[in-house]
Amino acid sequence: MKDEINAVSNVDILIESTKGFENDLTKLSEDEKAAAIQKINDCASLFPTQKADVYRKLRRLRLPTNLNGYESSLYTLTVSRTLRVILAVDEDPIFGQVIFTLFRVVKHDDLDKAYQGVAESLYQDMLHHNLATAQIS
Repeated sequence: MKDEINAVSNVDILIESTKGFENDLTKLSEDEKAAAIQKINDCASLFPTQKADVYRKLRRLRLPTNLNGYESSLYTLTVSRTLRVILAVDEDPIFGQVIFTLFRVVKHDDLDKAYQGVAESLYQDMLHHNLATAQIS
């Protein structure tokens, strides 16, 4: 048990942000910006020791179409009643790291549209590959 705890806590946590996230952040009020950053940092700092709790705070977003059984690594994180962060969590046990990639921070009302754009850009190659495969068969 002790070894498992040590192994988990030796994970490097990386937070990467996209241009879309950075642009969204500039449009927020100072309070919203601070709340979003605090919430992201809280999740990242808890991940090595309380991974299950972090995943409970996230809501997995479904892929726009079936991608040969792949599951999306896209999630939303609720910052406040009106604000959501769209992010990916990628665990890389080979390199002992977890990467939080921040894609967007949007008002709850804009979440579906923002998610659609992120999912399409991320899974574009897979979507096109599936369409090509379907046309061949």
